[in-house]
This record gives sequence, structure tokens and C-alpha cells, in this order.
Amino acid sequence: MFVDTKLQERSVMIIGDRLRALREEKKLSQGDIEKRTGLLRCYISRVENGHTVPAVETLEKLGRAMETPLYQLFYEPDGTSETPSLAEQRTGKDSGWGSTRKEARLLGQFRRLLSRIREDDRELLLLMAQRMIRTHKTKGRPALPA
Repeated sequence: MFVDTKLQERSVMIIGDRLRALREEKKLSQGDIEKRTGLLRCYISRVENGHTVPAVETLEKLGRAMETPLYQLFYEPDGTSETPSLAEQRTGKDSGWGSTRKEARLLGQFRRLLSRIREDDRELLLLMAQRMIRTHKTKGRPALPA
């Protein structure tokens, strides 16, 4: 059987990010989840950071601890999905910035934080980033990665 390891890594990372986002949304700490599930906090951290693949039974425990149905661990309520299509993953179209585990985690953090700020603050951040790129280019530095 063919197993795409990049696809598997990405799925683990998405589950971990989703678990963290749900936990933070419910204002729970990893310690709270530890008390509710009996799972060690270091294990919960490893799952959230994509270092460990949890079993379905473990996902059920985590879901119950957060009072969340199991399907919501895989489902974005706003209809967006962080999971690119299999065709995109296999053809390598997903190999830009954000495709490594560390970059994807950072991108997820930006996404969560940006969703919490006001629209005018988002526009200010975008303007600052654009000016930083222009300054970078005018000082003769090498181009920033795309």
C-alpha cells in the first residue's frame, strides 16, 4: 500500500493545530486537559505540535474533555479547510513557504492571532509588511523568499 509521508505529516500537524485551537477557544490549559483525560501534559503537547500521532480512542478522550464531538476535530466550522487537495500535495504545488512543519505551525499561529484583531489593525500590519519588503528591495538585499 502506498503511503504518502508528507500527506501523513500534514494530517498530523492539522489535527494538532485543530486540537490546540479548540482548547484555546474553550480557554482550557493543557493541564486542564490532563486532569480531564488522564493523559500527560507532555503527551498533549506532543500531539498539538505534531510529534505524536494520537489513536482514535485518544482523540475521543480529547474531544470529550473539550466537550466537542469527534468530527469537529477534523472540521472547520467556517467552511474553510487547511487541508490542501491530494492532487496539490502529490504534484508539489504545496512546496512553498509554510510547507515545513515549523513554518506551518507559525502560519497557523498568525492565522489564529490575526482572526482576533480588528480589521484596521490587520490593514496596518499589511502596510508595514509591504513597506518592509520595499525597504528590503531598495537597500540592494537579495529578494525575500516567496
